Amino acid sequence: MGLNYYTIKKNVLKARKLVIKGTTAAGSGHPGGSFSMAEIMGCLFHKHLRYDTKNPEWEDRDKLILSKGHASPGLFSNMAVSGYFDESKMETLRQFGTKLQGHPDLKCPGVEFCGGSLGIGLSYSIGNALAAKLDGKDTRIFTIMGDGETDEGQVWEAAMTAAKYKVDNLTAILDRNFIQQDSYTEKIMPLDENLESDDLSEMWKDASRWKTADKWRSFGWNVIEVDGHRIEQISNAIERAKKIKGLPTIIIARTIKGKAVEHMEDNPQWHGKAAKPEFVPIIEQELESQFMIAPSIIAGDMTNLEKEVKRCVDGRADYIHLDVMDGQFVPSTTFDHVKIKELRPLTVIPFDTHLMIDEPIRHVKDYIDAGSDIITVHAEVCDASTFGEIHDLLKSSQVGVGLAINPDTELPEWAKKFIPSLDQFIVMSVIPGKSGQKYIESSHEKTQKLAQILKENKFEGYIEADGGVTQDNIGTCFADGARAFVGGSAIIGQNDVRLVIREFRNKILSSRRRLLIEKANELGGKELVNKWIDLHVVGKKKDELLQIAQGIDSNE
Repeated sequence: MGLNYYTIKKNVLKARKLVIKGTTAAGSGHPGGSFSMAEIMGCLFHKHLRYDTKNPEWEDRDKLILSKGHASPGLFSNMAVSGYFDESKMETLRQFGTKLQGHPDLKCPGVEFCGGSLGIGLSYSIGNALAAKLDGKDTRIFTIMGDGETDEGQVWEAAMTAAKYKVDNLTAILDRNFIQQDSYTEKIMPLDENLESDDLSEMWKDASRWKTADKWRSFGWNVIEVDGHRIEQISNAIERAKKIKGLPTIIIARTIKGKAVEHMEDNPQWHGKAAKPEFVPIIEQELESQFMIAPSIIAGDMTNLEKEVKRCVDGRADYIHLDVMDGQFVPSTTFDHVKIKELRPLTVIPFDTHLMIDEPIRHVKDYIDAGSDIITVHAEVCDASTFGEIHDLLKSSQVGVGLAINPDTELPEWAKKFIPSLDQFIVMSVIPGKSGQKYIESSHEKTQKLAQILKENKFEGYIEADGGVTQDNIGTCFADGARAFVGGSAIIGQNDVRLVIREFRNKILSSRRRLLIEKANELGGKELVNKWIDLHVVGKKKDELLQIAQGIDSNE
């Protein structure tokens, strides 16, 4: 079965929006820690955790223990998205008489632990894990801990206990966001080395200074380290943890407090602070404007695609674009499912397989079996019936569903009924079949129109810009509505893939900041714009926002 990548991403977005809705309605709460663990919770609820929303007390369920109980909005939002209760209930967060308290409470069906006092969740989890073993059940216990709570001595007593009793059905996940209630963890009680400045990136970017894993290993634990915002890494780590025998496992997830909202990111102020209602529409737009970058490896060395995959990994690509050409739908040929299967063990980064082939219905199963996480076929070689078969097969295999159209193709009428369940829509901005072509300028207007049509038809996926995307036009492509970007010669054709991807991200960030300033201006004029800009106190974000705002003013 596939990773279920896009389903998890879409549900993570829904959960983040519900966190904002709930904490804003309450006027209090903890969005920062809820956001840092968002992808972790998404992977658990929508891929790995066994549960029954209609029968929360189901005896064979897995158990999720939220030890960092102040992040209850992050738990409740995922429970709502999963169907434990209606999403509208999030607006009752922290209200008198509600089941959704500031910390998890057993009054809420599906909650496994009253996470009031921090530092005791691991001990409670060990008890549950040992009980499951005594009962002969294959129940797994998942425990989410904050890094601040590991200041507590009880955590380390529990760590010794779990190792002694070989509690291998327990997986602890440490939300290592480097911030606790009062400040940065390294200023309060260092887990790694002392923070030498107020710039969190000083610690986050320098892996040589991370010592937390060594501490847990010294206590007899199996340790896995991941980027806690990479769905594929989290999911893979959970799978690896399940296979470990005789040792408890801790997954140390390096995360960013307030992830996905720039003014909250890395900012201790947002440990326990709710957004004001006037900012909510802007925050929601920011959440909806998350983006991904994918190198297309056919623009590299076709004789050594293994090397090109490694360059993508080292470059921190969000996913890898695989252009499959059959010499019939397009004049060129590249590779087929056999090569993709060979490449699959090299990385857990999602494979975005773009089938530029005739009769995709005959071959799509091969590409599922090869390890594709997203498969896109062309509208030009499908009709409602054949695409329906492909759609259903991909969905049942937990593989993302994509539809692509060429520059001279209009959206077919038959495709509209599939739009709500599509994960990806590729707008080709070059004639498919050859890398290195220039972007067709009319694609800007076409993408804008398609973005509106897709929105009207309840599209919740990503529009992918594919063909001729460069640093010069990627910001405009973002403004058009694209949120995923394929780079061929502009990325993989360059020597330093990591540097180019970073530059691409910066261009998109500038475009997104402009979009959000325009939204603030639309909602509340210059006064709200200035208030929005003033929220950005960490790093150089505020300076760029001011420059963008001044540029907009001068053009008026």
